[in-house]
Amino acid sequence: MSLIDLLSDKGSWEGFLSYKQERGRLSKRDEEQLLALIESQGYLPCARAIQDGRALSPPQKIFLNKLGTARKRVVYSFDNETMWLLKLLAWLLYKYDDKQPQGCYSFRRNYGAHRAFRDIIQTPDINNYWCCKLDIRDYFNSIQVPRMLTILQDVLGEDKELYRFFEQLLTADVAMVEGELLYEKRGVMAGTPPAPFLANLYLRELDACFFESGYPYARYSDDIIIFAGSEKEILDCRDDATRIILQHGLEINTEKAYLASPGQAWEFLGMSYHAGTIDLSTITKAKLKGKIRRKARALRRWMIRKDASAERAQRAFIRSFNKKFYDSKNMSDLTWARWFFPVINTSESIREIDHYLQQYVRYIPTGRFNAANYRLDYEEIKRLGYRSLVHEYYLSRKTRSVRPE
Repeated sequence: MSLIDLLSDKGSWEGFLSYKQERGRLSKRDEEQLLALIESQGYLPCARAIQDGRALSPPQKIFLNKLGTARKRVVYSFDNETMWLLKLLAWLLYKYDDKQPQGCYSFRRNYGAHRAFRDIIQTPDINNYWCCKLDIRDYFNSIQVPRMLTILQDVLGEDKELYRFFEQLLTADVAMVEGELLYEKRGVMAGTPPAPFLANLYLRELDACFFESGYPYARYSDDIIIFAGSEKEILDCRDDATRIILQHGLEINTEKAYLASPGQAWEFLGMSYHAGTIDLSTITKAKLKGKIRRKARALRRWMIRKDASAERAQRAFIRSFNKKFYDSKNMSDLTWARWFFPVINTSESIREIDHYLQQYVRYIPTGRFNAANYRLDYEEIKRLGYRSLVHEYYLSRKTRSVRPE
């Protein structure tokens, strides 16, 4: 049976729902939507259209701001029912996890960022290795579809219907932009649910090259890190990786590429490693500080425009970052507590962020930084809803240490 046949199977939808619920991967809103879709069988029209070989309507092309830069990030999105159907398909594609490349940790069951980082740092004598860090520019949308389809033919094997669906989806080369139909190359369309599965497979040649060579190596989507015992070896590794990436029609983001000699800090997946210490990367801290500044200034402008109280603006500011850091009610979002806390082993950077956040809580009423701001003491900031990153970090460590196996 093809995975395409399962798109209209109610049991598959119920299994998908149960999986998401058990792992806390649904926001309340998404859970309500999915329950209603299953109850009404609202997925059937789209599922049957796909099973009949009809093409999906063109996706919307969306431009998102990239924090700290003037550049835009491009993602694609279909209508709500189609996106849910593609989410189900992405879940069903775990059937092919054994075809995923070794050394690739992104969007896979029992893998992920934490395992990638831990596998690297558990390498014996990792402090004595040279490091090469590479990043691919606009990876998902730059993937060359003809090469991608060749890979899919091999991976999907006898599921001809599933292959035909992907062939039709990836070769459409159209998108809606502000109500107009645009003809363009879209790669595997960042933002669509099957895109991570496809992006994992696309660079399997690169993963195989380094996994088979024995060099410490990890890839998380477009983020690549390689280690070698000498300068010559790491330069050779960089050249080999660059060659394969370019052969696949991709471009290396030279702004994020670097070499680190033994004993120097290196960064991967938003974290840094130096002589056994795992902390937030400099880029992570800089991006968050920029977000803090912008949010505080925006709320101060809102406060003045609406003649709202300073306390109301401060509470809104604190709520915004509590959600980003800790919000367990919306586990479809990747919070800091889920991403960083299980891996870092120092509170140095989060203590710095705590201090920075408190400065901007005090800034909102006056729009200034001065000694008078400290009339609002820490206990009063806590009364406004503030939760210290340092406190929450050590609380999470304590909770993990007593959790039963």
